[in-house]
Amino acid sequence: MVVLESPDGGWGWVIVLVSFFTQFFCYGSPLAVGVLYLEWLDTFGEGKGKTAWIGSLANGVGLLASPICSACVSSFGARPVTVFSGFMVAGGLMMSSFAPNIYFLFFSYGIIVGLGCGLLYTATVTITCQYFDKRRGLALGLISTGSSVGLFVYAALQRVLIELYGLDGCLLIVGALSLNILACGSLMRPLELSDSNLPEKACLKNVPDQYLIYHEKELVEENTSILKKGYSEEKCVNNVSTHYKQDSTLNKNGLRSLHTKETGTYKQKVVEQTYFCKQLSKKKWQLYLNYWEETLFLFKNKVFLSLFIAILLFDIGGFPPLLLMADVARSSNIREDEYIVPLVSIIGIMTAIGKLVLGVLADFKWINTLYLYVFTLIMTGGALVVVPFAKSYIILALLSGILGFLTGNWSIFPYVTTKTVGIEKLAHAYGILMFFAGLGNSLGPPIIGWFYDWTQTYDIAFCFSGFCVLLGGLLLLVVALPCWDNCNNQNAKPSPNTYSYTVVSSA
Repeated sequence: MVVLESPDGGWGWVIVLVSFFTQFFCYGSPLAVGVLYLEWLDTFGEGKGKTAWIGSLANGVGLLASPICSACVSSFGARPVTVFSGFMVAGGLMMSSFAPNIYFLFFSYGIIVGLGCGLLYTATVTITCQYFDKRRGLALGLISTGSSVGLFVYAALQRVLIELYGLDGCLLIVGALSLNILACGSLMRPLELSDSNLPEKACLKNVPDQYLIYHEKELVEENTSILKKGYSEEKCVNNVSTHYKQDSTLNKNGLRSLHTKETGTYKQKVVEQTYFCKQLSKKKWQLYLNYWEETLFLFKNKVFLSLFIAILLFDIGGFPPLLLMADVARSSNIREDEYIVPLVSIIGIMTAIGKLVLGVLADFKWINTLYLYVFTLIMTGGALVVVPFAKSYIILALLSGILGFLTGNWSIFPYVTTKTVGIEKLAHAYGILMFFAGLGNSLGPPIIGWFYDWTQTYDIAFCFSGFCVLLGGLLLLVVALPCWDNCNNQNAKPSPNTYSYTVVSSA
């Protein structure tokens, strides 16, 4: 179907508003899961590594399932997917309040809530891109801050709810708040569709008439009814008089020949249909082969390969502070009455600021976005290495703010990917990178938790975290410096086969 021209305003600003609140309600609890993490540690008494799987799954499953999320939104539309996913997120949160053990939380909070968030992110990004063209960057920047604001609010909200109603009551109330996603989804009115120049009609013009199954089916049914009517009339004539036996025999022979002819025609059409399906399957298989061939071609690009390693290491090392910073403070014997603002809330609000500021900087022509991204990676690695030496709330709050701001580099990551592979391959390359980003999100917190279980301290854990991020940043810098321009020139040439699909970005 062909969507009409993007209005770049009008109802599109309503779409931006409801998309903002959709991400606010769906990502608020999963991103602020560090508050719940402490309660789950005390409730179930499991190791930090195993308990960390809950939050890592909730934030990583959506990225890992990005192709599925994209296919759902493409098939059913943003509004139905948003409503359905709203039930998923709310149901998963409410089910988590009745969890008898940590393994139940892996499914209810980790998988159900995580997959619902992935679907909702894809739906909000897709419908926003449909409504905006010239102002698409601004619109996407506004809705992406919904998750960061949700992190800021839910970090304090969940702490208050736990004090008033306990962990179970907190999850029930947060789940009930997530039902507001249904109201947001109901306002996601799709653009009107044009009846002309539809791809389906164009395809039908290229298909021969003998392949139109529905027309053939109607013709066969019509002929079958004629045959039945002829046989009934023949039977009546035989019962009235034997005078017409000869005529009846002739009619019978004629009908048999007609039936044989129609059966032969039908069999011929079935054979033609079978051949058509086989040819279509061969073409589909060829498309898949071309897709993997282009994927291998992408990995031949040294900058893209380094970017793939950098994003994987960044999510392994950079995501755990979001989940574990509150536990780091508790391990450093920092009392809760010393908190001015929860550390997770500081990370949330600074991430929102970082997304906006870094996004604006990336628009300046004199700033190389690749070098800007490498700078954020190196700074993040350095800040992570310093975390074990922070023994007061003020220093931890300062480091949380720095890490939150630098985590806003997600807003410039698409710019870097575009310069690396070109606009023609952006969707393909971005989907691959986001898949491995989800893998890093899923593995990072458990790995840091296992380090703590092994050493009973976060010192080695965060040194490992910082080393991962630094390694990815330095590798990307070394590879990009000598051949950045050459890679751009090579990727400026369009490839013969280009495939694109929508993917889930990180919150």
